[in-house]
Amino acid sequence: MDVDGKRRLPLQQPVPGRPRWQGRSRPRRTARRTAGLLLSACLCFIAYAQWRQLQHSPSSVPPAGSDITVHGLSVKRLQDDLATCSALRKKPQDPIGLGRKKNSRYIDGHAPTLVKNATVWVGEPKEGTDPEAARNGKGYGWIHSDVYLEYGLIKKVEAAIGLSSVASDTIVFDARGRPLTAGIIDMHSHAGVGSLPSLWGNEDTNEMSANISPFVRSIDALHPGDPQIQVIKSGGVTTSLVLPGSGNNMGGEAYVIKHAVGKADGRNETSAADLLADPDRNWRYMKMACGENAKRVYGRPGEAGPMSRMGESWDFRHAFEQATKVVREQDDWCDAAAAHGVHNHRSYLPQELRWESLGALLRGQVHLNTHCYTISDLEAFIDHTNEFKFKLRAFHHAHQTFLVPEILKRAYGGDPPASALFADNMYYKAEANVASEFAGKMLWDSGLTPIYVSDNPVLNAQHVLFEAAKAYKYGLPYHAALASVTAAPAERLGFGQRLGKIKPGYDADVVVWDSDPLSVGAAPVQVWIDGTAQLRDPVELDKPAVELIVPDKDLAHLPGEPVQADEVVFTGVTHVLLDETSVDRKIGAKGIAVVFSKGQLTCLGDCQDELQAATKSNTPVIQLKDGYLTESFTAFGSKIGLNAIDAEDDTDNGPNPNTFVRAEDGLVLDNQKTNASYTYGVTKAISAPSFRGGFSHHGTSVGFLTGAKTVVGQDAVFASDVSAHYTFDTSVKQDGTPSISAAIGSLRRKLLEAHASLSSDETTKDVHSESAFLQKVVNGSLPLVITVHSADTIGALIKVKKAVDEVTKASIRLVILGGAESWLVAEELAAAKVGVVLAPLQSYAVSWDQRRALTGAPLTNGTAVDKLLEAGVVTAIGLEEDWLVRDLGLLAGIVYRNGGGKVDEKGALDLVSGNIYKLLGLKQPGSKSGHFVISEGSPLDIGSRVKAVGGGAGQVTMFAK
Repeated sequence: MDVDGKRRLPLQQPVPGRPRWQGRSRPRRTARRTAGLLLSACLCFIAYAQWRQLQHSPSSVPPAGSDITVHGLSVKRLQDDLATCSALRKKPQDPIGLGRKKNSRYIDGHAPTLVKNATVWVGEPKEGTDPEAARNGKGYGWIHSDVYLEYGLIKKVEAAIGLSSVASDTIVFDARGRPLTAGIIDMHSHAGVGSLPSLWGNEDTNEMSANISPFVRSIDALHPGDPQIQVIKSGGVTTSLVLPGSGNNMGGEAYVIKHAVGKADGRNETSAADLLADPDRNWRYMKMACGENAKRVYGRPGEAGPMSRMGESWDFRHAFEQATKVVREQDDWCDAAAAHGVHNHRSYLPQELRWESLGALLRGQVHLNTHCYTISDLEAFIDHTNEFKFKLRAFHHAHQTFLVPEILKRAYGGDPPASALFADNMYYKAEANVASEFAGKMLWDSGLTPIYVSDNPVLNAQHVLFEAAKAYKYGLPYHAALASVTAAPAERLGFGQRLGKIKPGYDADVVVWDSDPLSVGAAPVQVWIDGTAQLRDPVELDKPAVELIVPDKDLAHLPGEPVQADEVVFTGVTHVLLDETSVDRKIGAKGIAVVFSKGQLTCLGDCQDELQAATKSNTPVIQLKDGYLTESFTAFGSKIGLNAIDAEDDTDNGPNPNTFVRAEDGLVLDNQKTNASYTYGVTKAISAPSFRGGFSHHGTSVGFLTGAKTVVGQDAVFASDVSAHYTFDTSVKQDGTPSISAAIGSLRRKLLEAHASLSSDETTKDVHSESAFLQKVVNGSLPLVITVHSADTIGALIKVKKAVDEVTKASIRLVILGGAESWLVAEELAAAKVGVVLAPLQSYAVSWDQRRALTGAPLTNGTAVDKLLEAGVVTAIGLEEDWLVRDLGLLAGIVYRNGGGKVDEKGALDLVSGNIYKLLGLKQPGSKSGHFVISEGSPLDIGSRVKAVGGGAGQVTMFAK
């Protein structure tokens, strides 16, 4: 009914007229008598009801054999609820290792294995080592030993185990002195829930229907047939924590799996349950996330939230409050049941599936892992742990934890969370922008635990060990770096007595490596999971005898602030690898001197006069240990100079899907990306405008100096329009381009039209237009660079080049950028004189058009770079993401170490310098232009450090300890 004031609910009305009996005496007496009788009846009924209540009071017991209580509840269900009380209050313990007769995952019928002649990393210090000394590395080391695996366990770790002391059916594996470690543990993966190649139909990483979803479970989406599970294992990874994604604040339950799938890997079945590392499920796991993601996904003003970090904290606290309420109600019910028996309960045990897993967290039955980057997020979440009294095992990503160790130490329970990190992956969003590659070392120095993870498929978990290797490069002690992917994640996951070490009683998850596991390019020779060999006919790379890394304590000294010098002398230079200077590379261990004046190389050799002059003039004289003088590096294909923070539009030049633009017009210098580039010896970059964001390009690229402060600075730009760029990956199929066919046809038409306009002497008024640049492409004066991965699309482009070349009687200088599947058409590329810039160098099937990428040993004999070099294709290494700029030398080192002699040190360094210019037909600004890098140790090796850089500005930048 309308209540707007004009028509209201009707008021109560008096009844017209008087009842017929009113005023008469007899009906009144009868009414009184009737009322009295009714009152007596009511009192009798109440008395009877009370008597019945007393007869069946709560203290009474129902008749024997009754299935229903006096309150109408099922006795069996109440008894089940009482049993649930015990489960609710059970405190899990880490599952034991030593003392088991066999691994609970062991499959009967598998023969034991004896690994002979191994160099073993046990994973803990010698017994009796002082804990503080052990934290500093004392007591750790490699030992020569045999390792016996039986019933899925490590049974013996002893020197010279005799065959007579083991089972008669034992398989013997000769390690030939090579390193043996525990299997690698990746504590942050989405393998199986985000299956590769990534397609809409198999993407189940995030449940995005609600911001708070602790009730979903990654195991329900885990696909054992994800090919990436096998690829990951080929990198020595035997165990992964498979997490839900970070799109919401509470993402759901996670599960720890082992990478042995189905009968081919020695299992009896192919199922998600069979992958579980602990079939007894002692611990449960959960994923939460703070920061940008949730507010970006769910924040809609006036409709949904959270819109801010304040809103996120409320969502967290409100969810914890709801779970706490359920826990308290359960505890009250269980206490009453224990005191008075279940028959007295008027209700069943309170249970709400929505809050069950969160309640288990509050009861200490769940190991929580939380994605948090910033100080504000870290502090807020630590506050949550104390307010609601739950423990946190690790912060993930954790980019700023190194800044606030004292906050982490305030976590509830007195057990500070570990930091599950990338080594140097940063800049991809605002909360990842404040970060340090030295974070692991600084956390370790603060008494905290760094762990290195992949976030597969963000990084290919096949190479998660490389993250730990880089952590060593950045100052984390050698033993802590190895522990960061073995013993440390095992402990945080509750498997500290079963995984991560080579000791009797531990699971037989073992890897034999072809080189020191923290060396560049290390690859497994064999992998065992639960004592069963996993690699059938593994490829073994041709490498020299293993040389174990001698931990370099100097790496613990972080580089100081850069110092500029006009004059400087370096001594102890043992290798000179320059394009423009001829020096005998066998200089000798003592080394030679190298002198720079005003940024130019003025002496190379004995340089006695310069040394004496330097002594008199107080010119810096730097003594190097195994010094290298090389060309500086070039970043090609990245967004460096056009973007500062990947996900922040305000810091980005922007996408150009419909407009052909010039990178030089959007160049922005002096930001964290350009500065980091320069610091790591990448003094030049060639960057192209973005097509649709990510690794895509559209327009002309620009060559610039990373050390320049402004675009108008002296020689800031060394090449204005280096090459014309187009993208032909799956992102091209949008807007007015419905297919790859349409995109290829459009490019062919544009090229032929450009030739036609040249032939008719038509002049293009705008010399910076797309047509003007394509005229240069067809006459061979401007390279055409196509971002593409698919071998089939590359083949189509080769045909386009051939067709246009036949018409123009010239030759298009075509370069492939990306090239994951280029190895399939290596011979055709070589014949067509088409070069390739591989980005990434180590491709994997992250997308459909990369599904045939070569993963390398031990699964494939080489990767794309090996096939291309064998075919004679001019090849270089590019950057598919900007953060990789620190790793260019190491990526070249992988080719050098794993190439079986295809390239020498200079040839490997050319992959990130000279070959780029050779492909583009461009003169490289080299050492004669003041571009060089001085490093201690080969820049191709994990232990190298950049000591000085020349960036063509007339000075030398030095990085002291």
